[in-house]
Amino acid sequence: MNIFNLSILLSLAVAVYCVPVSEVTVLNSHLLLQSYLKKFFNLTDETGPTVRRGISPVSRKLAEMQRFFGLKITGALDAETMAMMKKPRCGVPDTKIADFSTFGNNLKWKKNSLTYRIENYTPDMSASEVDDSIEKALQVWAKVTPLRFTRLYSGTADIMISFAHGDYYPFDGPDGTLAHAFAPSPGIGGDAHFDEDENFTFRSNRGYVLFMVAAHEFGHSLGLSHSDDPGALMYPVYTYRNPDTFILPRDDVRGIQTWPKPLMIFCPNPEIDPQQPKPTAPTTPDACDSTMVLDAVTTLRGEMFFFKDSFFWRSNPQSSSAQQYLITSFWPSAPTNIDAAYESRQSDRVYLFKNRKVWAFSGYNAVPGYPKKLTSFGLPRHVRKIDAALYDVQTRKSLFFVGSYYFSYDEARGAMDPGFPKHLDQTFSGLTNRVTAAFQYRGDKMFNTNQSFFFSAFKRLLDLNSYFLRCTNF
Repeated sequence: MNIFNLSILLSLAVAVYCVPVSEVTVLNSHLLLQSYLKKFFNLTDETGPTVRRGISPVSRKLAEMQRFFGLKITGALDAETMAMMKKPRCGVPDTKIADFSTFGNNLKWKKNSLTYRIENYTPDMSASEVDDSIEKALQVWAKVTPLRFTRLYSGTADIMISFAHGDYYPFDGPDGTLAHAFAPSPGIGGDAHFDEDENFTFRSNRGYVLFMVAAHEFGHSLGLSHSDDPGALMYPVYTYRNPDTFILPRDDVRGIQTWPKPLMIFCPNPEIDPQQPKPTAPTTPDACDSTMVLDAVTTLRGEMFFFKDSFFWRSNPQSSSAQQYLITSFWPSAPTNIDAAYESRQSDRVYLFKNRKVWAFSGYNAVPGYPKKLTSFGLPRHVRKIDAALYDVQTRKSLFFVGSYYFSYDEARGAMDPGFPKHLDQTFSGLTNRVTAAFQYRGDKMFNTNQSFFFSAFKRLLDLNSYFLRCTNF
């Protein structure tokens, strides 16, 4: 190699080395975006009228993705969109038809008796744990349809189940895409494949619970596509839920039983006695429901969290929309349907209350030693639950509301203040109803500065929903 060529190579090396890290990061982010949109939203390298009008295919598909996940629709890559793309999920594309969807061409099984076969096992779990997880995942759908599943140990079954590092639709290593399945059809139709690079677990949240992943994939095996309801099993993003208490959400029940109208994929299971009580399929609360009464409200490191049933909305000053999540997607060990919540600035923890217990979290992490009894705060033994909680930034006291009374807890001393409980209207003039949620919001012109806000069981949450949850369609 001559000196001239060597100098060119050295110059190129220096030029590459000197590219700002921020530019490399932006380039990688856009490559990730294009890959995600091609895989899940059918992005193609098209050139047509939309491009000539100045709307690129990437921006149009990005807006479609943002609409699907309930993000702010900007058509531009922002932090919220990037965070969504990095979440572990199913490998099936996010096509959407009506309120719940099936794959195209109304693909469904033409029989009610289906077979399945487990071709191989993951080393992450025992064979019996895999068998149990798969069987229970299939029964999730059998409980709401006339379908019956029979296991085969050899030959070809309707639903072939395997753990592999890839197939014609390769996986992407740990995290990212967890599994994929194929709609009912001859050949590969109905089959479900799980990424062997993942850490699958039986019950632990230190990995991906196979039951939850499999139950989702079998929804595809039966003809369902993805739902944009964050509480649905068929939502594309993985969320930890306790397999022992899992009940198929109403969105999924409606999807498997009533699409497309007026036809039905599967009618309800005729063997289930309609007279027998059965668990109620959970629904996803709507921020735009002006009659909704929140379970709890709290701040958390500059953001606001609004709790209802198994969900919470997360709102921060930098975002123009509040995002809805399952509580267990944020804190896997947290309770649902909580009674109260508050953030202690003293300990940098958020506390969740349900019945006679309290859970503590530092950011995403559960604090060791919790849950504890309410008495650990010094509350009397006769207090069975608290209705609301509030941390007062000025006094550094935590207020616990129980019926028409409230207690004051000194965070610094770790003890209740003397002279409590007190009647609500002793301190809060005109407040006579039971408090269901309380929080302190500072510095916003919509409300008085440093004012505490209380919501009784009979108060409509119009202002709260329209402002903090960014809902306007009342």
